[in-house]
Amino acid sequence: MTSRGTTMAEALNTALRHALRDDPAVHVMGEDVGTLGGVFRITDGLAAEFGDARCADTPLAESGILGTAVGMAMYGLRPVVEMQFDAFAYPAFEQLVSHVAKMRNRTRGRLPLPLTIRVPYGGGIGGVEHHSDSSEGYYLHTPGLHVVTPATVGDAYGLLRRAIASDDPVVFLEPKRRYWTKEDWSPDGPAAPVPPIGRAVLRRPGTDAVLITYGPSLPVCLEAADAAREEGLDVGVLDLRSLVPFDDETVCAAVRATGRAVVVHEASGFGGAGAEIAARVGERCFHHLEAPVRRVTGLDVPYPAPLLERHHLPGVDRVLDAVRDLQWPSATRARHGGEPYAVGA
Repeated sequence: MTSRGTTMAEALNTALRHALRDDPAVHVMGEDVGTLGGVFRITDGLAAEFGDARCADTPLAESGILGTAVGMAMYGLRPVVEMQFDAFAYPAFEQLVSHVAKMRNRTRGRLPLPLTIRVPYGGGIGGVEHHSDSSEGYYLHTPGLHVVTPATVGDAYGLLRRAIASDDPVVFLEPKRRYWTKEDWSPDGPAAPVPPIGRAVLRRPGTDAVLITYGPSLPVCLEAADAAREEGLDVGVLDLRSLVPFDDETVCAAVRATGRAVVVHEASGFGGAGAEIAARVGERCFHHLEAPVRRVTGLDVPYPAPLLERHHLPGVDRVLDAVRDLQWPSATRARHGGEPYAVGA
């Protein structure tokens, strides 16, 4: 696989295949996951290899799919549910909040719920309404759920394997516009082990500021960090990977080392993940901050039509504007031979 590169879709497929092979309790279920292999072909070939009892097509009824999976998990199985698109998962939200998130607490830990809910999410593919939501805010606000989102091929494989093996329910958010990105990766290769759920990773070190992001916004932030370097700023990029549990230690270390931070995500800004991240950074790093934490997010509107989504999604220019507005002193720019930035509001 490494000679031509491996896509995130292939890595997810391999993770499911290995989980099914290694543990007979693992079952995959969802709309069109069997014969078709899923709308994004993430489950391609699994039904043929493991049978339709282990990789099962379901009716078009998300609440019924998740409710069935809750019963399966209560009886010792490890179901992996696919919600075909992000906004398609909303009919199952009552099951998620009332049962999935509460079962282990309700039974005082006696009844774990090893259930993985795969949700293709986010924009950038020209999808229409109900096909491009960034719904992570609903899940991370619900106590009892783990919420993770890979941004790299290696994390797609490693985090999904860890999610399926977890005794806690995991909402596994897959950035659909990253499905076809390729990396030189193989599950049999010598790559370093994937950090566990609950640990962030510094993808690029920096001394002047840090971009805090996750999922589909990681490549945007990496590109913005490259562009900032051309302006004389050394900007780091931190990939959260896990929204719940949240890695306060790594996030705060990155912020304290730089004194400036920008949070970037596709979801709407008001009440979004970025608000929680900014609040946590403010509470824990206040005396280390040289400027208020900035947020670059999707607009506070319903997801727009495909031709307008480029205006809605955070891009490199918007991220750079936020970096420039981090109240830089004149000396920071002067030492690089440039004009000082204006102090931001």
